[in-house]
Amino acid sequence: MAYQSKKLWKYILISLAILAPFFAWLGFGERGLFHLYRTEMERQVYIDRICLLAEENQSLLEEVNRLGTDMEYVESLARNDLNLVKPNEIVYRFRKEKK
Repeated sequence: MAYQSKKLWKYILISLAILAPFFAWLGFGERGLFHLYRTEMERQVYIDRICLLAEENQSLLEEVNRLGTDMEYVESLARNDLNLVKPNEIVYRFRKEKK
């Protein structure tokens, strides 16, 4: 019985010696599981970035369309951003008090 136990341990150790490097390579190798996981995380970041850019692109396209068709919107932008006024319009400017 002791001989069979030693023989069993011998087979177990030999199996571990053969399989341990294989599993280490599988997990930590150049194309191992950790590399695959890290690559998938990078891919997900890129997908999220693409979605954000697509939304931004859509909003810019809508604004371009609005600038081409909605003259009231163009006028409001000109008045607010460029400080333009209509003829015969009075502009009141107030000084800001220093605190």
